[in-house]
Amino acid sequence: MEPVKRGSKVYLEIVKQLRSMIEQDGLKPGDKIPSERELCERLNVGRSSVREALRALELLGLIETRRGEGTFIRDFRSNQLVQLLGTFVLQDSKAKQDVIETKYLIELDCLRLILRRNNVKQLEDLKEWLESCEFTDDQFFIKIIELADNHLFYRIWSILNDYYDALKLPKMERNDPFYFAIVQALLGGNEADVLRSYYSLRKLSNA
Repeated sequence: MEPVKRGSKVYLEIVKQLRSMIEQDGLKPGDKIPSERELCERLNVGRSSVREALRALELLGLIETRRGEGTFIRDFRSNQLVQLLGTFVLQDSKAKQDVIETKYLIELDCLRLILRRNNVKQLEDLKEWLESCEFTDDQFFIKIIELADNHLFYRIWSILNDYYDALKLPKMERNDPFYFAIVQALLGGNEADVLRSYYSLRKLSNA
């Protein structure tokens, strides 16, 4: 097994290597995968990076950890998420579009959750944050997802965002008026205005 290449996100490289290892070792659903210690030795990486990769695979439903027994490959025959991971690893044009679309859908759903939560104080704090500091598009949407208060959305969005970076897709340009428009629309409680502002930021059609 080749050492994991140092680069953007180590755990993404580990995910790819794990996929190759599973194929090379002939592991099947229900089989136990090597321990964290063995994976560290075989891949020549730190334990924290291995744990992060395993968490990502578990979130996608591809492996499961059984206390006191170890980590096992799940039965993929009834699990379409394995196709999702396979697409990402291939990194073809369809995978890139899937990453973008899914990332946007999560951002939209988080905006809808914020409207449902209707926490004016948190939104006012977000508005002050926008006015007082420099920020990136990623930092803005991390704030949005935190306000949505859905941990699973946060985990999935973070993984997708890492894939977005790893695929070397164009970084979102910061465009302040649209961020302010989104927050103002959230404060106004009008979903149509929120969606319109988001579509404008992402240069999407709302038709």
